[in-house]
Parts: sequence; C-alpha cells; structure tokens
Amino acid sequence: MLIELLRHGETALAGSLRGSLDDELTPAGWQQMHRACQTPGAWQHIISSPLRRCAAFAAELGARLNTPVSLEPGLCELHFGEWEGQYPADLMREHADTLAAFWRDPYGCTPPGGEPVLAFEQRVLASLDDLALRHAGDKVLVITHGGVMRLLLARAQGLPREQLLQVQVALAERVLLRRHPDGDLEQL
Repeated sequence: MLIELLRHGETALAGSLRGSLDDELTPAGWQQMHRACQTPGAWQHIISSPLRRCAAFAAELGARLNTPVSLEPGLCELHFGEWEGQYPADLMREHADTLAAFWRDPYGCTPPGGEPVLAFEQRVLASLDDLALRHAGDKVLVITHGGVMRLLLARAQGLPREQLLQVQVALAERVLLRRHPDGDLEQL
C-alpha cells in the first residue's frame, strides 16, 4: 500500500500543543492545504483524522476529486493531557524538568494526564494495519497530525524511540510512504 501523508495546516493557536483539541484551520491554513494538493496524487481513497483541522479539508478535497473519504479515529494526535493548548515556552517556565524529560524520551515520560506515547504508537499502528487490510494495493491519502507523521517517519527512517520528537514535519507537508506486507514502512 502506498500512503501519502498530509499534515493539517495552520490553526488559530499554532505553535501550541493542540493534541485532541478540535480547532479549525485558519484561512492561511486552508491556503496551505490547497497549495499542498495543487497536484493531487492518484488516490483511491482519502482517510482523515476526525478532528476538524483535518476532516474539513478531507471532505472538501474528496468532493472536489470525487474520491471517497473515511474518518479514522486512530489517526488522531497524541493527547497531551494537562499540556493541551499550552505553548512549550510557557511549559518551560512552569514544568521545565517534565517537559525536558518528555523531549529527551517521549516513551519514558508522559505529559501529566496525557496519553502514553507507547499507547499512541499502538493506536496509530493498529489503524495503519486496518487500513492496509481495507486498502491493500491502493494509494491512499492520509490527512493527519504532526505527531502521527513523526511516529511513522521515525519508523520508516529506523530511528530509535528517543529521537521521535527530532523528526521535523511542516504544516501542510506531504510525505510518501510504502507499507510493506510485513508492516515495515519505507519513505519514498
């Protein structure tokens, strides 16, 4: 299966930890998404996180391209617990040690009240396995979040878990992956 990942565009509180907060794209975010898809791929299906910053554009793009769209809750962003909606600079002032531990080893340190990264990884990979069964041999567009893309790119690049947050993913960035039958990912 070929998977083209697309991160959502700018939201009103860009730069903060959005997580499960369900905010919409700004006008600039819509423009970013339209630019990212000026040259659409030959997608047989569009799969989206159900959060509005992804799903609204997925619905519009699917209607424009006459391509089926489905929502996949397993592709939602990591839930940051008490850190949701916070800016990292503010967290550094109040929770410097915990935030630094999270950046150093996201698998070993969970934000207060947040989703453990291991559970996030299991959720995302289970969704990908399910998509591979439903869309074997297809090329799909997955509209999702920075954390989901970092996780999948880190796996495709063979990075150690501790380097997950070092993977950079820009707003409205498109990345192509191949998922092999054994579940391995390859960045193309």
